[in-house]
Amino acid sequence: MKQFFRLAIFCTAVVVCAFAADRGERLRSPWDGQSIALTDAAYNCPQPPEFAKSITAEGYYTDKNYSIIDPAQKKAFDDATEAPTHLGQMIGLAADSYLTKGSRAAAQCGYALLNAAAHAGAWSKAMPTNNGTYEQNWLLSGTAMAYLKIRGSGVGSAEDDKAIQKWFGTLAGHVRDYMEGHRSNPNSDAWNNHLYWAGLAVAAAGVACNNKSNFHWGIDTYKTGVSEIGPTGVLPREFARAGMALHYHLYALSALVMIAELGEANGIDLYSHDKGAINRLAMLCGEGLLHPEMFSKATGVTQDLPDKISGFEIGWAVPYVKRYPDAQLSAWIAEAYTVRFWQWGGLPPGYAVH
Repeated sequence: MKQFFRLAIFCTAVVVCAFAADRGERLRSPWDGQSIALTDAAYNCPQPPEFAKSITAEGYYTDKNYSIIDPAQKKAFDDATEAPTHLGQMIGLAADSYLTKGSRAAAQCGYALLNAAAHAGAWSKAMPTNNGTYEQNWLLSGTAMAYLKIRGSGVGSAEDDKAIQKWFGTLAGHVRDYMEGHRSNPNSDAWNNHLYWAGLAVAAAGVACNNKSNFHWGIDTYKTGVSEIGPTGVLPREFARAGMALHYHLYALSALVMIAELGEANGIDLYSHDKGAINRLAMLCGEGLLHPEMFSKATGVTQDLPDKISGFEIGWAVPYVKRYPDAQLSAWIAEAYTVRFWQWGGLPPGYAVH
């Protein structure tokens, strides 16, 4: 695939740079500045799931490469995480209905769900298992990104925003603490895709709360991630996932692209960081989707991919192709039955709002 690499010098956080996050300005999201006229389009707001303070969830992979799923253990995980997952999905759907239809009712629904979770302190305890923390992380990334879509709608009160942002801050603190507590072990989950997803969650919460410490912590996870990308685009820790290697390359890439978009909204050019390393990863993932056998041959294991490409596999490309046009990626976007993925708030940045 034809790629367009930009050559630019990236200013790190220790250098005095001219980007918004260091000029005392409020942090911005990719959706700020969009003109969305409120409409009376109906929206059926669901009841929130039953809230809890904690999640007890165990893993479901049975091999050392974390690539073979035990169906019974996977069902147990899904059951344990059903409520926070559904909440994230509900809020993302409401935010996207506002984004695409201008629905006042949808924006109000998003606020109502977020406000209810915030006042309940939903899933806001430090989690007893690593898988519980992962779900807490995804809940934060999904809901914070969705909130960034509706915060300019005018339907929420100052009190709503204060409560929601306080909840985001609590979740972000737990996610940061978990990752920082594991960083001393180079073989831990604080060095693979989980770190990048934590970075997205914490950076999104940072933008939502105008917390520059959290925002820059998330930006730093991006830099860690792209520093892992090899000359051919391979992420060694994700490559070690055997039959899930391509799956987890795509998963890691999507988190990194979303962080890059948050950076771009605040004048930080992350796409060119480390000589545009993320473009090598994007190229590899695109080639892997086109020819998954290349991953199969390299790993010695057939890759686990769905029959149809959807948001999980291709949603990251929606903002990416606006910066790096690519005909094959654009074709997959057009063919996908959805480009939504709840863990980044539903529709990705760059989705055309009509």
